[in-house]
Amino acid sequence: MFRNNYDNDSVTYSPTGRLFQVEYALEAIKQGSAAVGLASKTHVVLVGLKRNAEELGSYQKKLIKIDDHMGVALAGLAPDARVLSNFLRKQAMNSKMVFNRPLSVSKAVYSIADKAQQNTQSYGSRPYGVGLLVSGYDDTGAHLYEFQPSGSVLEYYGASIGARSQAARTYLERNLEKIRDCETPEELIVHGLNALRDTLSQDVELTFKNTSVSIVGKDTKFTTYDDEDVQQWLDKLDSVTNSTHRDEDDDEEAGDNAEDQDVTEDRMETDE
Repeated sequence: MFRNNYDNDSVTYSPTGRLFQVEYALEAIKQGSAAVGLASKTHVVLVGLKRNAEELGSYQKKLIKIDDHMGVALAGLAPDARVLSNFLRKQAMNSKMVFNRPLSVSKAVYSIADKAQQNTQSYGSRPYGVGLLVSGYDDTGAHLYEFQPSGSVLEYYGASIGARSQAARTYLERNLEKIRDCETPEELIVHGLNALRDTLSQDVELTFKNTSVSIVGKDTKFTTYDDEDVQQWLDKLDSVTNSTHRDEDDDEEAGDNAEDQDVTEDRMETDE
């Protein structure tokens, strides 16, 4: 079923100037599991929450290595992420073969942005239903970019995409100065895991099975940590789990109970 007559393809504007298929692609990103990126002056860290379709299945890969100095975290449709990551790998290999130098992070990001934007102006194609956080380190320093299916690209000090990513973004905003002043990658990873934990629902915990971590930076090649390798940083988190969501839920319940009590007292006074 279609929403209206203006979402049959990605080249038709609605009367209000919107491309609905691009908006649908952005909604697909919101359905994916969360990914968080943080950038200090020398390093960039990506952390992702892996999902498995069922208990008998494996967890979906969230972090993809592009080159020794670059990698991405995805949220949304994994097949689309594979297409874009393979394209980036070709660009990185071509830069080494032709120019004998690593591909700059900004050039890499804008190349996939141009590729994605073509799908918003060509009949018969659709926007990529995936968002990417691109981390890298080159001659100009450490960089973190967010890629969107519309072809929009922005550089961030801290970013989050995926389901309930606003909670992680709030944590990053509150601790931005501490994140920028981090001197070691371990501090960045702990901040990233704290932000990622805020995106969890109450019945889910961060474990070494559902968490991925990557780091790249000065004198550090892009390295991904999965499974038991992640436990060393999970042990550094405080014992308070999902405190943000639980406190908010408790406040909402308390507010609802107070409102119910006020209504009950008003009714009793009226009866009297």
